[in-house]
Amino acid sequence: MIEYIKGELVEETPAQAVVECNGMGYGINISLNTYSAIQGKNNVKLYIYEAIREDAHVLYGFATKEERELFLMLISVSGIGGNTARMILSALSPTELCNVISNGNDKLLKTVKGIGLKTAQRIIVELKDKIASTGIGSSAPVSTLSTTVHSEIYEEAVAALTMLGFAQAPSQKVVATILKEEPDAPVEKVIKMALKRL
Repeated sequence: MIEYIKGELVEETPAQAVVECNGMGYGINISLNTYSAIQGKNNVKLYIYEAIREDAHVLYGFATKEERELFLMLISVSGIGGNTARMILSALSPTELCNVISNGNDKLLKTVKGIGLKTAQRIIVELKDKIASTGIGSSAPVSTLSTTVHSEIYEEAVAALTMLGFAQAPSQKVVATILKEEPDAPVEKVIKMALKRL
């Protein structure tokens, strides 16, 4: 089992990072929280979860052990796969997610794409005690992104949303609306807002 991968950050998008380690490039699926944490870094250390299936060998990477622990808890809930767990961790920071589960806020959890009311309630019921016993809730690293060119953020946000499984047309519409409302918003914020509206 791979515990972590440490190396040079060759490429990053809001949904994936490529880390070169000893001459090998690893394509690692990441959440928006991890994307914020690795922004602007040359060398990174990502804690890994390996999903080995018959048809694929997928790596999920996390900037902190806490985020990986939350991911593992989420995928332990019936009906939650790796991509849905990553979607939840992209829409909410680890601290927010812990608060949502601890407070039983199924309405907020339901705003994440792919999460219906029953699934949201199942997550809360199954994870409430686990979350309380772990003490996770330390705040995630805050992004210090300088404002990039408007169109670059638009393209990156739309690309990330389509990679996460949303159709292109509605993604473009939502991103355009958000950028009109908040022209200075960094790409992660735009994507997080879009995730709640799509």
